[in-house]
Amino acid sequence: MTLTQQIITVAMVVLGTAVTRFLPFLLFPAGRTTPKYVQYLGRVLPAAVFGLLVVYSLKDVSILTGSHGIPELISIVLVIVLHVWKRQMLLSIAGGTVCYMLLVQLVF
Repeated sequence: MTLTQQIITVAMVVLGTAVTRFLPFLLFPAGRTTPKYVQYLGRVLPAAVFGLLVVYSLKDVSILTGSHGIPELISIVLVIVLHVWKRQMLLSIAGGTVCYMLLVQLVF
C-alpha cells in the first residue's frame, strides 16, 4: 500500500467508527422514548446471537472422526452450567471458549 492509500484507509476506518458511535444518539435523542422495535431487538438479539454462535461452532463437528465431538460437548455443558449459575452471557461464552481451547490444545 502506498502512503496515500494508507491515509485513506485510516480515514475511512475513523469515519466508519465515528458514524457507528454517534448515529444512535442522533436517531434516538435522550428526551424521546425508544421505539418499540428497538426495545424488542434489545430483548431478543442476545439470545439469537448466542444461538447463532452455538450453530456456527458445531457446524463442522463429526462424531465419526477426530475427537468425536467430546471437547465440544464438555464445553457446551460448561456453558450451560455457567449460564444457569451466574446468568452472565459473557462469562458463559468466555468459560466455554477457554474450556474448549484447553481441551483441544492439551487433552485431545
